Amino acid sequence: MSAPQPPLQIGIVPVTPFQQNCAILKCTATNKAAIIDPGGDVPAILEAVKKFGVDVEKIILTHGHLDHAGGVAELVAALKLPVEGPHIADKPLLERIAQQGKMYSIDGMQDAWSDRYLEEGDTVTVGDLTFDVLFIPGHSPGSVVLVCRQAPIAFVGDVIFQVSVGRTDLPGCDHDALMKGIKDKLYKLPDETICLPGHGPATTVGEEKASNPFVRG
Repeated sequence: MSAPQPPLQIGIVPVTPFQQNCAILKCTATNKAAIIDPGGDVPAILEAVKKFGVDVEKIILTHGHLDHAGGVAELVAALKLPVEGPHIADKPLLERIAQQGKMYSIDGMQDAWSDRYLEEGDTVTVGDLTFDVLFIPGHSPGSVVLVCRQAPIAFVGDVIFQVSVGRTDLPGCDHDALMKGIKDKLYKLPDETICLPGHGPATTVGEEKASNPFVRG
């Protein structure tokens, strides 16, 4: 007797000089998929989609920084996809991506947009999968976290990393708000919840509560 199929599969495509973890999220029951945080290097993302053999239905953004949203315009042009997220507080960031790219000497970055901004308590669907939205500003004014109902997995953007947190020295950042959001919302998830960050390896809520030097549980 074969093991039951997991409800989702995830492919990671590191993009931009920042090595941002663009994720291709697949609902295994429907083969529907979403591209999460396409920061750039769109040809590599499109090649991964082709290899994954999925039917992409949307783009999802956790926040509006260039390494997470710089490829939106090119990807929409290629695949005609709607864009969901982040919170509307990041709208000014999305509208200044090309400017951000010039500051970091990264070519090809284009301003982005969202067709549906997200609020705390909203849900996002991908095929048969449902994600609850947590609004956790601080690294950016409009950062959101997506928590899967069907599996203990959360896409956390740059809110938290393995033994680190998102930087808060950029315009619009708020260190106190980030710490509060992690403690009051992210750390309330079950310890076994896998956190998939925008950079670096995955971690879990329990591991970060126990060992993250910036914010202990």
